[in-house]
Amino acid sequence: MQTTTISIQKTNNPTILKFEADRFLTNHESFEFSNIDEAKNSPLAQQLFYLPFIKKVYISGNFIALERYDIVEWEDVQNEVAQQIEQYINDGNPVVTEETMEKKKPVSIYAESTPNPAVLKFVANRQLVATSYEFVSIEDAKYSPLATELFHLPFVKSVYFDENFISVTKYEVADWSEITTDLREFIRNYIESGKDIILADAPKALNKTGSQVEANFADYDDISKEIITILDEYVRPAVASDGGNIEFQSYDPATKRVSVILQGACSGCPSSTYTLKNGIENMLKQMLKDKDLTVEALNG
Repeated sequence: MQTTTISIQKTNNPTILKFEADRFLTNHESFEFSNIDEAKNSPLAQQLFYLPFIKKVYISGNFIALERYDIVEWEDVQNEVAQQIEQYINDGNPVVTEETMEKKKPVSIYAESTPNPAVLKFVANRQLVATSYEFVSIEDAKYSPLATELFHLPFVKSVYFDENFISVTKYEVADWSEITTDLREFIRNYIESGKDIILADAPKALNKTGSQVEANFADYDDISKEIITILDEYVRPAVASDGGNIEFQSYDPATKRVSVILQGACSGCPSSTYTLKNGIENMLKQMLKDKDLTVEALNG
C-alpha cells in the first residue's frame, strides 16, 4: 500500500490552509462542507469538524483545504492537523464514500490557442493532475495512460499536463483546423470514463513531489533562491496561462548565467523562446540589480 505524505501549503487567505497529499484523494471530484451534517458522506471531513476551530472543509483532487475560526492561529495547530490527516489516510480510511464518488459531474473541455502555433491548450472544468508532467515520447509516457493513448495519434509530438489543462504539441503534417474537434472529444471522453490520467506512483518515479522540490530549494544558494522565487511569482503564472511551464535548472555565480527549462507551449517555438528568454533576463536583471546576468532557455 502506498504511503501518503501530507505537506502544508499557505493560501492568500490567512484563515484557510491547504493540506496537500502526494497522490489523489478523490476521483477528480471536489467537495465542500460547511458543517458536520453536510459531511455525512465524508468520514474524514466529519472527523475534522470535531476540531473546535474548523469552520469549513474543502476536499479536491490531491488536497484538503480547511478554514478556521479566529479562536486559534494556524501556526499553533497546523502540524497536529497535518499529522491527523496523514494518519487517517494511511490507516486506510475513506476520504469520501463510494456513494458520493458515484455522483459524476459532466466533463467539459475547451481548446485555447497559445503563442506557439504548434501547441494547443485543452482546458478542463476540473483538476486533472496534482503536479506538472511533460512527455516527449511514448516511451517517456509509461506513467501516464492518457499520454500513452495520445501518442498513438500520428500527429502528437509531445504532451504536457498541469493542474486543469493539457498542452498538445503537433507535428507539421496536421492542421489544427482538421484535428482540434476530434482531439477535444477524445480527451473529454477519456476523462469522463474515469480512467487513470497519471499512475499513482508517477510523482515519486518522476521526482515531482512537493517535498522533493522543497528539499532541493533548501540546498540552493541565496541568489538561486531569489531567482526561483521570482520565476514562481512573476513568470510561471503567465506562461501557465499560455499552456506552458518554466523550471529553474541552475545558476552559475562565476558566469552569472541562469539556465531555465521551458515546457509545454513554451518549448520548441524559436520566436516565443527568444521573447520569453529576453523577458526573463530583463526582469531578473532589474529585480536582482545585476546587469551582467544572462539567461539560457532550454527546451524541455
